[in-house]
Amino acid sequence: MEKQSQHTSLKLSSPLQYVRSVGPKRAEAFASIGLHTVRDILQYIPYAYIDRTSIHTLSDILSKLRKEELGNHSPSEINTDISIKSEFTITARIISVKEKKFGPGGKRSMLIVTIRDDSGISADCVFFNMAQYFKQLLPIDALISVSGIPDYDVKWRKLSFQHPDIIVLDEEEKEEYLRGIILPKYRLTQGLKNAHISLKIMRNIVEIIRQELSEEFPETIPTGILKQYGFMSKHESLMALHAPENQIQLSIARERLKYEELFYFQLFLESKRSFVHISEKGPSFPQKSSLARKLHESLPFSLTQDQIQALWDISKDITSGRPMNRLLQGDVGSGKTIIAIFTMIQAVEAGYQSVIMAPTEILAEQHALSFAKLLEPMNIKIVQLLGGQTASERKGILQSIEQGEAQIIIGTHAVFTQSEQSTTGVRYNNLGLIIIDEQHRFGVEQRARIKSMASASLKDSSISPHILVMSATPIPRTLSMTLYGDLDNTIIKQMPKGRKPIKTEIVFESSLDSAFEFIKGQLSMGHQAYIVYPLVEPSEKVAAKSATEHYEFLKNDVFSDYSCGLLHGKMHWNEKETVMQDFKKGTYDILIATTVVEVGIDVPNATVILIENAERFGLAQLHQLRGRVGRGDAQSYCFLATKDHFRYQVKKKEAEDVQMERKSAIARLMTMAGTTDGFAIAEADMKLRGPGDYLGTRQSGIPNFQFTDLVNDVQLIQITKQDARTLITDDPQLRKNEHEMVKKEYQRLKSTDIHYMSIA
Repeated sequence: MEKQSQHTSLKLSSPLQYVRSVGPKRAEAFASIGLHTVRDILQYIPYAYIDRTSIHTLSDILSKLRKEELGNHSPSEINTDISIKSEFTITARIISVKEKKFGPGGKRSMLIVTIRDDSGISADCVFFNMAQYFKQLLPIDALISVSGIPDYDVKWRKLSFQHPDIIVLDEEEKEEYLRGIILPKYRLTQGLKNAHISLKIMRNIVEIIRQELSEEFPETIPTGILKQYGFMSKHESLMALHAPENQIQLSIARERLKYEELFYFQLFLESKRSFVHISEKGPSFPQKSSLARKLHESLPFSLTQDQIQALWDISKDITSGRPMNRLLQGDVGSGKTIIAIFTMIQAVEAGYQSVIMAPTEILAEQHALSFAKLLEPMNIKIVQLLGGQTASERKGILQSIEQGEAQIIIGTHAVFTQSEQSTTGVRYNNLGLIIIDEQHRFGVEQRARIKSMASASLKDSSISPHILVMSATPIPRTLSMTLYGDLDNTIIKQMPKGRKPIKTEIVFESSLDSAFEFIKGQLSMGHQAYIVYPLVEPSEKVAAKSATEHYEFLKNDVFSDYSCGLLHGKMHWNEKETVMQDFKKGTYDILIATTVVEVGIDVPNATVILIENAERFGLAQLHQLRGRVGRGDAQSYCFLATKDHFRYQVKKKEAEDVQMERKSAIARLMTMAGTTDGFAIAEADMKLRGPGDYLGTRQSGIPNFQFTDLVNDVQLIQITKQDARTLITDDPQLRKNEHEMVKKEYQRLKSTDIHYMSIA
């Protein structure tokens, strides 16, 4: 009786060692991945499910892929969401296992496991360099579950899966499949497997805990919100994730937990934002600026309504007495630089220094030229701070910054090089405004460092500097609301008057001659052109064209009547600077380059860009490259050159209609050809690549959400943002009795979760 009582009184804090079927050895294996208690196991959420009630047959999959291959969709079957691939789960029996050798000397191996299901269709599961492992694991006639992304070979009419997730089912699981049960799939490390913890045993352990647990998970969402949305309790939701009765219950449970993780993340952002707005003081700039009015009257162009709204938003910030923390988003060529100039001269008039950080020296130089041209009559001291300057140049510039003579500082990473010695590091003098251009190129630590340097330089130590971050890489709404949720947001979507949309066309290698002839036509009209390659030099590892390799060919054989310049990242910074300036002055008709031209070259006379091996670039990069043209009044053109064997995939349809589940490269090219809207391109890019890789790296600050899908959960992100803002506005310190459990969870996350710690 005592033993039975022990089994029915598990607490959330009970060590796993004392759970039936665990014991010391398995408890040690669980501890190696951070699972120590019953609570930990129940929060170890299944990463996927095998739903026997909705498992496809190979016949179903074959029919679907044939339709996609032939473009034979009915209107109701067309999915307007761009995705690369769809994963399917099937159950089948192994009918053969064959190993093949290939490669130099037959050193590489390929295992082909042929399966057949109840529909009578067979398919191959292909594994590279894992033959010995899978030979032992997958015996003939075994019943297996296969989860993976299928491919259909049109030529051989064969269905296959490359490296699918395979589970060998035992007799009991066969019965579970036949009953239509939903089976959770847990990630099992090698350490767990070494402790003889299989999926079946893992499921059994979780079920024992569910049956013998004598307490419930404490609730973490306010009662009012639970009632408002009809959510399950925290306890019910977790139990349902481990043993869902059906897909509806599983969906409801996930939605509740998805809301919770978003709600607390938004609560942290709103709390941080509220602290800045309520507690911190910022430099107070004058309501009216004579310098700003003088600049506005001297402009040779009219500001767009979006630019005017941006200036109004910023004006409210910098005159409020609170520090500005604003994100300014605008597509390539939308006119963000003039907004930066207006803001910086208001800082000058208020007696503060201001700095603008650019990611490259070319872009910093571009800013310096723009600033000097517009501000020349105002007698404002502008200096550049670049990594490639000589010691004597740098010494004079640093002195002018430290003494307060320099009013506007334009630079790269050199602007936050800090040192106790003023001769080697930057020492600002009343730095009240920081502008970060192409902000995603700077890390969190770098932004924090320049802010700290500014705070230390301010004559009033009780205030914090104004910060404006700018991005010409449009950020999808979901990323903007999470990654920059603590910032106020302004978007410039209107393009300056006279700018024509860039005409974009996909061309194939066999048609390059016609593209070259078109470029010659533009050159004969006095315009200039870019030809961009993915590589600097030829590579044995990458099958792509290079700038240096094709420079001589283009210069001597194709465009011999025109002058050609070469620009790439391996050149010294002053060589790059010279080439860029020569191209801008018109010394070169054509600039043959790598992606070093992606940011910073503003040549209004350039009207055409040809991007070679365009299939190798991401959407954001293609969009940035295309933005090198279309900066003047003339019609501009972009050619996306790709391989001939992509031709059969490209048809005159919208990218959404082509069902780009099989060729992400084609999806990118067709998206580019179909729109010039940077925000539409950003949304498509994130759908294709996923939020973690959208900005090119897995940038710190992007939450690693367990339940949330940043691509598709726009509405829920907006809802949780508003709910969090309402709660923080009502109770900034979470002192009310009804918010006691929220405060407790908030503090727990703040002290244990890396994402919350990084934004606290």
